[in-house]
Amino acid sequence: MLDLYIRKISKAYMSSIYQKVQAVERVFRQLSKDVSTFQQESKLHCLAGCGKCCYKPDIEATVLEFLPFAYHVFRNGEALQCLERIKTMQNGSVCINLKTFSNQQTGHCTMYAHRGLICRLFGFSAVRDKHNNPMLATCRPIKEDQPAAYEQAKQAVVQGTRISIGRDYYMQMTAIDFTLANEFYPINQAISRAIETVLSYYSYRTFRFSKVS
Repeated sequence: MLDLYIRKISKAYMSSIYQKVQAVERVFRQLSKDVSTFQQESKLHCLAGCGKCCYKPDIEATVLEFLPFAYHVFRNGEALQCLERIKTMQNGSVCINLKTFSNQQTGHCTMYAHRGLICRLFGFSAVRDKHNNPMLATCRPIKEDQPAAYEQAKQAVVQGTRISIGRDYYMQMTAIDFTLANEFYPINQAISRAIETVLSYYSYRTFRFSKVS
């Protein structure tokens, strides 16, 4: 099954892995600016040391959004080690990059700079309703901790305040690589496939730490 998957994605490459990683990171940088602006205007913020969003049992992601992470661990010689760790994890386990604290209810991301798109959108983005109007999508801890700011932000979004729309960002990802951006998997499976994608690409090439690999 892995061989069939690798052959399938190999045909999809129209540019190098490095170029795809750079394109994804450009999307991430723009999203970071948009989220930061929204946080400043709305006054909403994550709770210190929370990490509860990472414990959601049904988080799904695409291969493409974890390509920067996969490229990072490949460059650092940690790709095979990550794959082995994922293989030992049970279905439904929390993300491999979540470091849990002793109470097993909070934690933090050990690869925050290389987290996926779903991680970057969560809490400070919007979805569209059946009438195509944006609706603020945030988490229960934020709603309960900052009720006044949440209500104001919710109304502001309805009235047209600029906010990141998750679907719009995933559309940008589709433009980078349609295949890798359109299939969703449980988060650890998405990470595993991203690593396999990078390993497959460079197994036929000489890897160089250059501007274009």
